[in-house]
Amino acid sequence: MSSAAVTPAARLRGLKPDWLNNPKVWRTEVLAGLVVALALIPEAISFSIIAGVDPAVGLFASFTMAVVISIVGGRRAMISAATGAIALVTAPLNREHGLGYLIAAVILAGVIQVVLGALGVAKLMRFVPRSVMVGFVNALAILIFMAQVPEMHDVPWAVYPLIIGGLALMVFFPKVTKVIPAPLVAIVILTVITVAAGIAVPTVGDKGELPSSLPMPGLPDVPFTMDTLTTIAPYAFAMALVGLMESLMTAKLVDDITDTRSSKTRESIGQGIANIVTGFFGGMGGCAMIGQTMINVKVSGARTRLSTFLAGSFLMVLCIVFGPVVSDIPMAALVAVMVMVSFATFDWHSIAPKTFKRMPAGEIAVMAITVIVVVATANLAIGVVVGSVTATVIFAKRVAHLARVHSVLDPDGTTVVYRVTGELFFASSNDLVGQFDYAGDPDKIVIDLSEAHVWDASSVAALDAIETKYAQRGKAVEITGLNDLSADLHGKLTGELTGSH
Repeated sequence: MSSAAVTPAARLRGLKPDWLNNPKVWRTEVLAGLVVALALIPEAISFSIIAGVDPAVGLFASFTMAVVISIVGGRRAMISAATGAIALVTAPLNREHGLGYLIAAVILAGVIQVVLGALGVAKLMRFVPRSVMVGFVNALAILIFMAQVPEMHDVPWAVYPLIIGGLALMVFFPKVTKVIPAPLVAIVILTVITVAAGIAVPTVGDKGELPSSLPMPGLPDVPFTMDTLTTIAPYAFAMALVGLMESLMTAKLVDDITDTRSSKTRESIGQGIANIVTGFFGGMGGCAMIGQTMINVKVSGARTRLSTFLAGSFLMVLCIVFGPVVSDIPMAALVAVMVMVSFATFDWHSIAPKTFKRMPAGEIAVMAITVIVVVATANLAIGVVVGSVTATVIFAKRVAHLARVHSVLDPDGTTVVYRVTGELFFASSNDLVGQFDYAGDPDKIVIDLSEAHVWDASSVAALDAIETKYAQRGKAVEITGLNDLSADLHGKLTGELTGSH
């Protein structure tokens, strides 16, 4: 069909999002949003308790974060809401100074995230190795499971068969049909059973009172002074970094699951905008929620922004319109959903015996360290940083051993040529100085770097030190074979580092 023959209606269809053109996609996104909204409610209330604020503050944050990020975010189908990591960072501020300072910190954190996003902080994600990513995912799965343990401790015996029943429904129901998400079926059936039979088990309503109206915009109740800024700034900066780290790692994880790319810069700026809006609506701030994102993407099969938008919208509708019904949902049903998410999230292939046999010991160590640190601190950001630093050290040590020095004496005995191969940087160049025979070599020394690369000032300083040691013995050194980049760096720094020229 030629472009002239395309009708206005067809052109309009081409501009519509996928879910408007495909009823099946539309149904998947709507149901996924509903399941996520149901799972968000008890989580948001729990995080509110951690932060020391009213449950409505966490629920409002989850509503505004999800709705705003669905529009301005860079990763489709990812869920952002109030999170435990943010709650842990802000809890001391709320405890010492009150809710007004917490809200102000959320707004400032959002501004910092926008600035960091615009400066390209998302590009740092390329330095996160795969072993850290696997450790991050596995630690996340463990944390999701561990968060459910308190819900299974010191509870009526009926909770356990309900959890087992919920897990069985989610395993076997998809074999019957995948039209309706299995988690939604499990939540509905278990709620009907407990209400109809009058089974007394912990419910969502036991977590806290649900809000009865929409949040209203307003300014934080704090004095707008420099003292206020200096008080909230450290918390805001920590919140911004933790939020960006978790959000970018989650976006990378969703990229891998869906085999699609996302704009990490847009996501960074979007997280900032969402937190600014959340602060002005009285929310506690947030970032990407990995557990709920897994429910949305991996369990429910959502792929568009609609599911994220509806997760936030349904959250408020469920609280305000269907509050009494939602309050009756047994926590056992939501525990079953999150346990299923935990098992689905864990990378079981990474701990298979075959994988351990083939994987280098350093890679396994990095993965294990990342898991241990994340689980020990309950902070995904700290684990990723420690894991990445460990991976960098192991890599530097491995590459350092690739630098070699071979010497060849000319037949006339007046010149010795040292051929250096490999990468010269701080880890490898430290050993370089000790590989030359300063006393025994003839008067002329040639150092051939045609198969090496000089990366940093440490390497230039090492070459200067070698020249100095030979000069002290009246011997001349000639450095040859430098590639353009190495020659440029050497030319700028030689003689400026050791003070010996």
